[in-house]
Formats: sequence, C-alpha cells, structure tokens
Amino acid sequence: MSDQPVDNGKRTWLIASGCAGVVGGVAAAVPFVASFEPSERARAAGAPIEVDISALKPGEKLTVEWRGKPVWIVKRTPEQLASLTKVDPLLADPNSQRKPDELTPPYARNEGRSIKPEILVAVGICSHLGCSPSDKFQPGAQPSLPDDWAGGFLCPCHGSTFDMAGRVYKNKPAPDNLEVPPHMYLSDTRLIIGEDKKA
Repeated sequence: MSDQPVDNGKRTWLIASGCAGVVGGVAAAVPFVASFEPSERARAAGAPIEVDISALKPGEKLTVEWRGKPVWIVKRTPEQLASLTKVDPLLADPNSQRKPDELTPPYARNEGRSIKPEILVAVGICSHLGCSPSDKFQPGAQPSLPDDWAGGFLCPCHGSTFDMAGRVYKNKPAPDNLEVPPHMYLSDTRLIIGEDKKA
C-alpha cells in the first residue's frame, strides 16, 4: 500500500466525470436507437405499417390507420365471396377499370379486388366527399338499402353503396370504387400496408 495521502477532491472529480460520461453516452444512444423507428411525420407521409390478422374471423373487419386514413381489412365469408358475381350487373365499375393505377393495383384487379380471395384490404373513405362508409354486411332489406341487398358498405352522408369488394353501385353519388392501397403478405397472418414490392 502506498503511504501517499488520498486527494478527495480529485477522486470526487474523477467519479463525477465518469458518471457524466455514462449519462452522456446513454443520452446519445437513445435518439440513435429511436431513429430506427418511423417518425410520426414518416408515418403520416406513408411509411408502411405491419398488421397481424391472425385473430380476424370470417365476417369480421379490422381497421388500421395508414397515411392518416382508415384502412379496412375484411375477412369475407364464403357467402360474401359468392355474392360478388351476383351483383356485377348492378355495379358502376365491376372490373375496376376506372383510374386503375390510382385506385386498384394490378394484383387486385379481379372480382374480389384482393390478393387472397377472402381478404379485402381497402381505404375506408367514400370517393364522393370523403365520408367513411358504415358496415352493412348483413344481407337483406334494411333502412336505406334495397330489399335484395347482398351485403357491403353504406355511406350515410349521401347514400352511396359499395359491395363486399368495395365496388360502387350504379347511379350513386360516389364516382369510383373504394381505393385498394398497396399491400403485400409477409405470411398467412401478417401483411404490410403501404408497400407491395413482392406483390
């Protein structure tokens, strides 16, 4: 052991400097790690979002937000899928030919407007004045709907109706089908909305 006296002032200074260095290192690391997450601004600008659909049952709808818009993910029943061909003559754009590049990606230009027949992914905003339509999945006569209603969506603002693929009916205020956003599947139960490089 050394017989030199301990300089308490120097020791305190060294401990304080070391603690400040550790705190500074942590403070610098937190924003760096946080930078890997998309910012609120990036999300609003359209950063892709990942969605788990494993709990979605036939006949149910899940709503998520992408680019500040509601995006619906609907798991259609076999009966709802069967209704799509039956309503074709009643629709304004059954084959999604209007504004195809804007409203319907190539992989969704089919009867179900979907990659997987049972799963509809659509932006839940009416093409008329931007209202959000209501679910009217139950077929049959209902207020504001025809007696032969096959199921779909009703915009309560001005009465536009859409089938279970988001296709608009004829003679309604809405000029176009609901938008199908870019999307792709990572697995049977996970999808990304806002990106479709592999689709």
